[in-house]
Order: sequence, then structure tokens, then C-alpha cells
Amino acid sequence: MKMLTLKNAAQVLGVFPTTIKQWEKKKLIKSKKISKGQKVFNLEELQELQSKSDLTDSKNNYKILKSQEITSFNVIELFAGCGGMALGLENAGLQTELLVEIDRNCLNTLKINRPNWKIVCDDVANVDFREYRDRIDIIAGGFPCQAFSYAGHGKGFEDTRGTLFFEFARCLSEVRPKIAIAENVRGLLSHQKGQTLATMLRVLQDLGYNTAYEVLSAQFLDVPQKRERVIIIATRKDLAMRGIFPQERNYTIPLRDAFKNCPVSQGTEYKTRKKEIMELVPPGGNWRDLPVEIQKEYMKNSYYKGGGRTGFAKRLSWDEPALTVTCSPAQTQTERCHPEETRPLTVREYARIQTFPDEWQFTGSLSTQYRQIGNAVPVNLAYHLGRCLIAMLREKESDRATIETMTQLQFILN
Repeated sequence: MKMLTLKNAAQVLGVFPTTIKQWEKKKLIKSKKISKGQKVFNLEELQELQSKSDLTDSKNNYKILKSQEITSFNVIELFAGCGGMALGLENAGLQTELLVEIDRNCLNTLKINRPNWKIVCDDVANVDFREYRDRIDIIAGGFPCQAFSYAGHGKGFEDTRGTLFFEFARCLSEVRPKIAIAENVRGLLSHQKGQTLATMLRVLQDLGYNTAYEVLSAQFLDVPQKRERVIIIATRKDLAMRGIFPQERNYTIPLRDAFKNCPVSQGTEYKTRKKEIMELVPPGGNWRDLPVEIQKEYMKNSYYKGGGRTGFAKRLSWDEPALTVTCSPAQTQTERCHPEETRPLTVREYARIQTFPDEWQFTGSLSTQYRQIGNAVPVNLAYHLGRCLIAMLREKESDRATIETMTQLQFILN
């Protein structure tokens, strides 16, 4: 891994240093501080980013991806939320066998949109999956990343008891699917200095699965949002299956395309003083664009703390993907203000960013709808994952067909 200073990196790439600074500001690349006032950049990451030329090509219009084929491969999903993962996998051509979700509002959202889906509304700890043993191709789940009681103590399956990952692992143990896929925040990589992820991988391996993981950036997978997620793919060892991850595209979709003809919907509003302050922030700007006295008024004690604090008073840009949407578009530290109008994003704008189709309805109060959408897996990201899972299963079926043909031929020859 070759690390270069800003000046040297710019020379190698043949770009201005300001270009790299803009990439960093847009969260397309990260730097590492080596001393006061000096940063270095990963050359491979810079070169890969540079290859993604024309990142906001308007020819790559916003759309909800959907395959024309329907396969027989089936999925059980735990912690299903409001259906982002399930819908994306369905759009890819997979069959939803069962969803498990404890939140009643999410349950109502799922039922109103897909009344034919089988859904269990209960704590996953109360669900017995043994009736599905050896009948399921894929188990999926975006379990919350909780601190492990015994992480790093080498107790295998017991290391995760009391966490939702333990229930995910229990489901695998009872069902024995061909593939398991888990989604989590990027912070999982550094949680407890990497011990949490290491424990998870060890548990999956002890259960008879080979594991691989990657960080996927949704903005390069047809999602108009800078959202990074760790994806773990586990495949049963006896199947000797090759893990396949989505290949990032060489473009991103700007918010301008995502919001084109967006339906009018309800949304929260700013109080008078906050609206007056947000009026002063230009598209793509944040608290740094405010006069110093107003910065102090708005940020209070946070003004004196370190870090970039880029989410404070953040107004989105028409020409870029949105920052990661959270459970509310009007939280002080994770502001998501409309690029042009001085207001938080509406429910349907939130849904567009997460690539839910306009006909997908959300139930419950306004705050509940925001929370459901903010916690969801982007539909198009799940679609790309689904196409990879289908390719993995088809590749295995092809191998099995070849082996069976060779066996039959050997029998004839003998």
C-alpha cells in the first residue's frame, strides 16, 4: 500500500491538488494524518477513483433496477425492517420465503406493500427455524452491531450469546442455507479494534462456512447516496462455492436526477430561527459557510470540538449523491437540507435516495416513516447483491450438472 502526500499524489495522477481535496471533501476518498498539518493518500484508492471518470454522467438516469427473470432460489431474511433488502433481492429475481421483523410499524409497511410475503412479527429469539432445514438457499440479515459480552475470548458460538448476531448464527445452524449474507455499518471493521468482526467470522467458520467481506459504496451501485456498508458473504464449506461481490460502476447519480418528478409528500419543518440560519447555507455547504457568530450560536459546545463536523447545517448539492440519510433529516449533527428549498427532505425524497419505488408506502407517524427509511438497506444495493448471489448459486448448479454428466459418461464407458 503506497501512501503519498497531496503534492506527490497530484503529480502522479496528473491532476491539481485541489481536485484531490475536492474528492476528500465529497467523501470519495479518505486521507491519513501523519503529522500536524500533513496528510497522505492511498495511491491505489486515488487511481481507482480517478478511473471512475464522469462520475455524475446524466446519461445514467435514476431508476429502480429490476431483472426480468424470476429464479427458484429462495431467501429467509432476519431484521427485515421496511423491506429494502427484501425488495432489492426480489427485484434481482429471488423468492422471499420468510421475513422476521419485530417492529409493528415495519410489519405494517411490509404487509401493505407485499401482502403475499410470509412475515413473522416477533423477537427473532422466539423463532424456530428448524422446519426450513436444507430447504433454503440464502439467509440474509442486517443485524444491529451490539457490543459482545465475550468478544475475543475464543469461545466460538458462545462469544456472541446475548447479541442479535447470535440469533443470526443460530438461524444458520438450524437451517444450513447454501449462502448467508450479512450487512452492517462500516464501523464494524474497527469495533473493539476489529475483535467483533473477527469473532463473527470465526463463529461462521465454526458453523461450517467460508467467509469473505468487503466494504461496498452505494454511490457506485446505482444509489444516489454516499453510504458505505460492510457486506459479509458466507458459503457452506461442503459446496466449495466462490463468493462474488458487486463490481462498482464508473458513475454516480446526482440528487438532481434522483429528485426528478418526485411525488409531493409530507415532511418535517424547521423552526423559525433554524430556517433563518439554514437560508444562509449555499448548496453543498454546511456550518463553515455561516458567519462565525452564527456558527457559535448554532453549534453551541460542538463549535469548540475537533473533527470535520460536516453534518452540521448541511445543505445537500444537486450535483452529487446525498450524504448518508439517517433516521431524521433535521438532526443537528446530521442535517439533510434540500439543495434549493430551505427545508428538510420529505419522506418521498428520503425514499428516492434509498431507491424505494414511489409506489412503496410507509406506515406510522412521520418520524416513524423517516426512521424506517433511514435504517433500510438501499433497494438498488440489495439488487446488485441479489444478482451476485444468483450468479454464485448458478455457478454451483453448473458445476454439479457437469459432475453428474461426467459421472454418467464414466458409467457408460465402463
